[in-house]
Amino acid sequence: MKQKSIYWSVIVPCYNESKRVNNLVKILEYLHELEKPWELIVVDDGSTDDTLAKLNKLKKRANFKIISYKKNQGKGYAVKTGMLSAQGKYRLFLDVDLSTPITEMEKFSKVVDEYDVVIGTRKLNGARVIEHQPLVREYLGGAFTFLSQIILDVEVSDFTCGFKCYSSKASQKIFQNAKIFRWGFDSETLFLAKKYGFSIKEVPIVWKNSKLTKVHFPDDIVNSLRELFAIRYNDWVKKSY
Repeated sequence: MKQKSIYWSVIVPCYNESKRVNNLVKILEYLHELEKPWELIVVDDGSTDDTLAKLNKLKKRANFKIISYKKNQGKGYAVKTGMLSAQGKYRLFLDVDLSTPITEMEKFSKVVDEYDVVIGTRKLNGARVIEHQPLVREYLGGAFTFLSQIILDVEVSDFTCGFKCYSSKASQKIFQNAKIFRWGFDSETLFLAKKYGFSIKEVPIVWKNSKLTKVHFPDDIVNSLRELFAIRYNDWVKKSY
């Protein structure tokens, strides 16, 4: 019997997520209700706690793929690894903290056939933020978005929401060329989407701040700003895109 081609690939990057890895159960419960074929790929980004052990234990009673490597490379590298190993027509990544619930996929399903890249946004009308970030983080996040818009000339309202979907064609082209693997990777992938002529659609989503965030201020903001300039350097000087 001919195997059905995969429609949805869902990629979940994990680094030291021992306290939240069981959220995969909620993701799997939702995916099992879908009519179209799917795959779940969990990328363990060199965790040093028992994340991988818990993933292997969960895999004994669930249907998903684990990709693991020893050295931590950054969320962008984990997402890239998952995207390039995926087989789905549409490839979505989300955070294991479920700050954006997996059920928001339903909104994406209505537009993925019309756009190459569909991204969640917390900034447009229709979005619902259940629990906000601390004021300083919101302010700095807004400043980073503004600088991303100016430096990269990409007009989207929310660069860093961890809920994004790419067509298979866009995924292959963008992620095989991606070089930024820490917090600036979202900005790079959207820059490349525009550079390569892919259409981008923003979809307002439900979002809730996670108190166990891995973002550290001010270091991660400074490093992200460096990465914005690295994107421009890679494009203008090295001609590497």
